[in-house]
Amino acid sequence: MPLFLVFKSMRPRQWTKNLVLFAAIIFSLKLTQTELLVRTIAGFAIFCGLSGVVYLMNDLKDRELDAAHPRKKLRPIASGKLSLGNAVVAIGVNLAVGLLAADWLGRSFLWVSLGYLALNVTYSFLLRNQIILDVMAISTGFVLRAIAGARILHEAGEPVEISAWLLVCTFFLSLFLGLGKRRHELREVGAGSRASLAHYSVEFVDRLTAITVAVTILSYSIYTIWPGTVAHFGTGNLIYTIPFVFYGLSRYLYLVLQEDKGEDPSEMLLTDRSISLTVLMWIAVVGWILYSAR
Repeated sequence: MPLFLVFKSMRPRQWTKNLVLFAAIIFSLKLTQTELLVRTIAGFAIFCGLSGVVYLMNDLKDRELDAAHPRKKLRPIASGKLSLGNAVVAIGVNLAVGLLAADWLGRSFLWVSLGYLALNVTYSFLLRNQIILDVMAISTGFVLRAIAGARILHEAGEPVEISAWLLVCTFFLSLFLGLGKRRHELREVGAGSRASLAHYSVEFVDRLTAITVAVTILSYSIYTIWPGTVAHFGTGNLIYTIPFVFYGLSRYLYLVLQEDKGEDPSEMLLTDRSISLTVLMWIAVVGWILYSAR
């Protein structure tokens, strides 16, 4: 089996989305506990494999449509470089290994993993063609990633609660990124490239985007000053990280609206220096605030 083509089809650039699993261990102040960190890294790897299964399934399903796309036609399955048989075998192997490993991390983590897979299968065969529900399904996937990270700690005897405001922020942040991708698709290849796009317009997407970015910043701001947050961390200094969030989202919004980018949020995170630097600075400042307050 051409393993490189399988690996490429699993979209390793997209695996940055699974970093959301680390939210639980970071915000529970348990990042320095080696066993929990190793388990979280294992959970991250499992979700990378499971998300790769989803990408392989999507490429199999959309191979004819992708073949007519200016860039997607270069994907291994759409181009014919990766045979359908090999792709099916790769899906089976990765799915089996991923679920067995998820069960090893704990039954509740396994159930969240199965929920993530069920959501993505439903999205691929149904929800992706439904206006608004398509991007909501993607956002729910990010929330499940955050919950999965918490279940890893719970299964290790370290129960943690994720702030409702943090989950709200995660949902609307991913919704914002998903809408940016829809806008780019509308501008680049038009409404005919995806069934749900026929119901979207650039103006409608821009209005939804404005709402989601505002709610994201607001929910994160409330999270930083929420009494439960201050009591949990023993500091109210997280409020000083709001400018990083505002700038990062504003920079992304600029690239989407003014530069017509946004097709691949994960790639933008890796290639746009301003966003990359802002994320790294946010991580550094959050880490310093939380762990220096202990």
